[in-house]
Amino acid sequence: MSWLTATIILGSRRLGSLSDIAPTTATDAPLVSIIVPACNEAETIGPALATLLTQEYARLEIIVVNDRSTDATGEILREMQQRHPGLIILDIHELPAGWLGKHHALHCGAALANGDILLFTDADIHMAADTVARAVHRFEQAGLDHLCLLFKNKAKGWLLNSFILDAGGGLFLLFKPWLASNPRSKRFMGVGAFNMVRRQAYEQAGGHAAIKMHPIDDLMLGKIIKEAGLRQECLSGYDFVTVEWYHSTGAMIDGLMKNIFAMVNFNTTLALAGVLGVSLFTILPPWGVLLSHGPARLVFALTVVLRLAFFSLAARHGGLSAWLAPAALVTPYITVYTILKATFTTLKNNSVSWRGSRYSLDELRRQNRSLL
Repeated sequence: MSWLTATIILGSRRLGSLSDIAPTTATDAPLVSIIVPACNEAETIGPALATLLTQEYARLEIIVVNDRSTDATGEILREMQQRHPGLIILDIHELPAGWLGKHHALHCGAALANGDILLFTDADIHMAADTVARAVHRFEQAGLDHLCLLFKNKAKGWLLNSFILDAGGGLFLLFKPWLASNPRSKRFMGVGAFNMVRRQAYEQAGGHAAIKMHPIDDLMLGKIIKEAGLRQECLSGYDFVTVEWYHSTGAMIDGLMKNIFAMVNFNTTLALAGVLGVSLFTILPPWGVLLSHGPARLVFALTVVLRLAFFSLAARHGGLSAWLAPAALVTPYITVYTILKATFTTLKNNSVSWRGSRYSLDELRRQNRSLL
């Protein structure tokens, strides 16, 4: 059990960082098209978009896809367009059958884009002014087809931050993003906050049309690019890409309802196996320290210590207090609850609801491909 935590700690140290890359100074830098899907994002779109409009990169176009918003998103975008005439706004009023909303919005944005490089991001993401310039430098320098950046979470509250750290550790363990750049490895990565893709690679892999009914668009984009034999890399972008991911622990649980069962392609057996795995590797060890004796207690204790050490390191790396570490003993229970709730809610309703749209479970299963 302890080796799993050690794998995450050692693997995370192998990740490169965007902070080690200087902004590009090339005079012939490629045109980058930033594509932002926005569905009822009135609370976040203004400040987030402001960070894109102030990027220190000359050859840039920004496309915001207003995807059937019913709040003030459209009005905010038009007002910003008056102040920034170069801002491109695409309004979508209907969702075609066979598409998830965000995927369709990204697909339409990519079709409208003129750039040789496409950057998919979200409507609540804040980027430092030199983020794109640094990313393009690495992109061109390494001859990449896909570059994704891990972001810094700026949520509030000890329990929410701990839950996010725990979820991030789980993703690290499952996907091992430090191996995404290894062409001999099947490991891949994708991050919705920052997925930079060469247009030719995007089209070669099939784009969002190839994954139009998979709820986890960012990771799936990374997967189809890696499967196409294209060059991919994941870097730490903690100093450059930030987001207040969720407002509360309850909001995060609700937000994971569409993703967590989809991780196992809506397979109930695999979902329950995930619950068992979380229970064995994170819930059992603290109880083992209390209830076992001899060598077994030492093994359980080592597992708990390594888990707390990982939490402490992850918290400090994310600009959070190391005192969040003890919450690592609580969050596994929330994870198990979330997996079970997502699984049984989806099965009960025979559908997934997201952003005001309902998607049939039968259709999702029929059109989906496995993520793991």
